[in-house]
Amino acid sequence: MTQVERKLLEMGVQLVECPKPGARYVPVQRSGNLLFASGQTSVVEGELLYAGKLGRDVSDDDGYESAKIACLRCISALAAYADLDNLRIIKVTGFVNTYGDYGNQPSIVNGASDLIEDAFGEKGQHARAAIGVAGLPGNASVEIELIAEVIE
Repeated sequence: MTQVERKLLEMGVQLVECPKPGARYVPVQRSGNLLFASGQTSVVEGELLYAGKLGRDVSDDDGYESAKIACLRCISALAAYADLDNLRIIKVTGFVNTYGDYGNQPSIVNGASDLIEDAFGEKGQHARAAIGVAGLPGNASVEIELIAEVIE
């Protein structure tokens, strides 16, 4: 078990099986020392949690949790390809399914950023984008993508 996995367990969070792609893509693609984790949503045991739009159907607290779950799925995918202790998180991109003039995307994507920084420590400090979108697959409230560097 890696230090990152131990830290996640201390936080009450456990890695899941590497998510299976829902279409024609791979969960993680490596280029040089970079790993690109495909976008993940808040699916738990095959069920999408927190479906809908922020600002109408989903509360900010639930959106934060949605981002956290989606991020955990990205981390789980990365764990299938590399030792988590040998990764530095470079960038988080969060897509937030929004209604109308909703503008709290950064706070929602903090669900992912907080999980990463708490689990990875200094190696979890990252660049980020939090983007409001008109829709996401399956009407998910949040989708998260990660870019990590292998630092062996």
